[in-house]
Amino acid sequence: MCQSLFQQLLSGGILHIRKLAQLIVLLGVSTTPSLASDAKQMRCLALNIYFEARGETTEGQLAVAMVTVNRVKSRHYPNTVCGVVWQKRQFSWTHDGRSDRPRDIRAWKLAQKISRFAYQKYGNFSERTRNALDLTKGALHYYAPELALPYWAKVHSVTREIGRHIFLTGRS
Repeated sequence: MCQSLFQQLLSGGILHIRKLAQLIVLLGVSTTPSLASDAKQMRCLALNIYFEARGETTEGQLAVAMVTVNRVKSRHYPNTVCGVVWQKRQFSWTHDGRSDRPRDIRAWKLAQKISRFAYQKYGNFSERTRNALDLTKGALHYYAPELALPYWAKVHSVTREIGRHIFLTGRS
């Protein structure tokens, strides 16, 4: 039943994609990580979701998580979530001089929930399944045009626009 529902949502356009994002997050995702290292990786991912996209819809936050996981799966980036998140000057919040402690508890809880899905489920799907579910269409980069147009954005192709972010291709 879930598979046919996924296929219906995937084939139904933007409204259905939003429903898919919400459904994915609400799926039965374990709340207890199996290893301490998993907890650390999920925390790094949750922090990235929180600081990069907390004002976005569930779909927008999930898209940011998917880009982070896509980078982990790429040979051009570190092979751990924390490695990707803390790679020098990749995400503005990691070097802005502000506190890295979440203040909005509700937004933090949602970021953690999305992180658990993206890390435990999306990150472990086969490449084919990940590609089918990837809201960003394989993006490795994104930016918020209202904040800046990064110099590197010109050399990548746009895959999607979700909320206030534009998602772009990159080296895989």
